[in-house]
Amino acid sequence: MNIIELIQNKFPDLVVSTHDQCGDQTVVIRKEGIVTLAKFLKYDPELDFNMLTDLTCVDYLKMNQEPRFEMVYHFYSLTKNHRLRVKALVEEKSPEVDTLCELWPIANWFEREVWDMFGIRFKNHPNLKRILLYEEFVGHPLRKDYPYDKRQPIIGPKN
Repeated sequence: MNIIELIQNKFPDLVVSTHDQCGDQTVVIRKEGIVTLAKFLKYDPELDFNMLTDLTCVDYLKMNQEPRFEMVYHFYSLTKNHRLRVKALVEEKSPEVDTLCELWPIANWFEREVWDMFGIRFKNHPNLKRILLYEEFVGHPLRKDYPYDKRQPIIGPKN
């Protein structure tokens, strides 16, 4: 089954580009459609992507690519044994995308990690707070413009 063709036919205005390299099917979409596409991937019986295996972010600052950020989602179907990578383009001026927590509860932790490390906000996330760093940490250390020698506030015991 060609998952890419199925998605392109169903959502022609959502898909920006696609590629299928070495059997890895990838769809690049506009960020506004991530929830719509995710629902289709999960609930369409032909696809049955019942597992969100990972999500992360890429910062293209040093590569002068627009938009600066790209959300990367990895889906898997246990019943159909197929995979799909979905990339959503995210602008620097409004680094925000809808949450997938209602569809896949594991998205909660993945999205918190992306918020913590890259500063991408997830609309309607139930508890968007730092997961790896302490709350007083300033900035997002996996952004390409984060100074590698930046001093952070020292957090001591609370009285």
